[in-house]
Amino acid sequence: MAATVILVHGVPDTDHVWHRLIPHLAGHDVVTLRLPGFGVAPPAGFDPTHDGYARWVADWLAAQPAPVDVVGHDWGAILTLRAAMLHPERVRTWTVGAAPLDTEYVWHQAAQMWQTPEVGEQVMARTTPEALEKALVTAQVPPDDAHVAASRVDDTMKRCILRLYRSGKNVAADWAPDLGRLPKRGLILWGERDPYAPPKWGERLAERTGTRCVTFAGCSHWWPLERPEDVAAALRAHWA
Repeated sequence: MAATVILVHGVPDTDHVWHRLIPHLAGHDVVTLRLPGFGVAPPAGFDPTHDGYARWVADWLAAQPAPVDVVGHDWGAILTLRAAMLHPERVRTWTVGAAPLDTEYVWHQAAQMWQTPEVGEQVMARTTPEALEKALVTAQVPPDDAHVAASRVDDTMKRCILRLYRSGKNVAADWAPDLGRLPKRGLILWGERDPYAPPKWGERLAERTGTRCVTFAGCSHWWPLERPEDVAAALRAHWA
């Protein structure tokens, strides 16, 4: 019996980011996590920091009755890595991409603005659905998906994004030393034209974890939306 597949989205996405991939995973039990504050209200007392989100994902994995195949994109990739470090016994395989966990990585421009007090708030105030939709289309997100993603970015999500990026400014220094705790059954997926982090960061992560990096030619940052068939093929081969 195949393991349950857990999909963890990133920023500024919701579980919608997986909707093109899921039909290509027929035969697998697929569960999409919805990070607190990203299209779903955070539970009472939840602190939307990198540690808070990582514990949330890790607790979810720990509660599963059997080891799972977990896949993370963008910040979901970083959180997946941390959750797998904390509960390696609950992870049959892990797959991540589109987000470095490397102390030499310099955050992209938008992240740096979000991490800056007052500047981040000003940027978020100017982030209208129309402006975000245009930016996502420019980054090669399919227009229909860009519209959905932009329409779901509300004030709660904006506050969570700022808190997450500010708390996680030095996330690589915090978590990269524990990469050796990961299960060895990993896979890295990356877009050749990722504007936020070139493929070399995926290759470096693969080297550090003793895994393989698959780069999708012509693909930007959102490989679950841009290359769902290719992603599914890579995942099926990895799980087999």
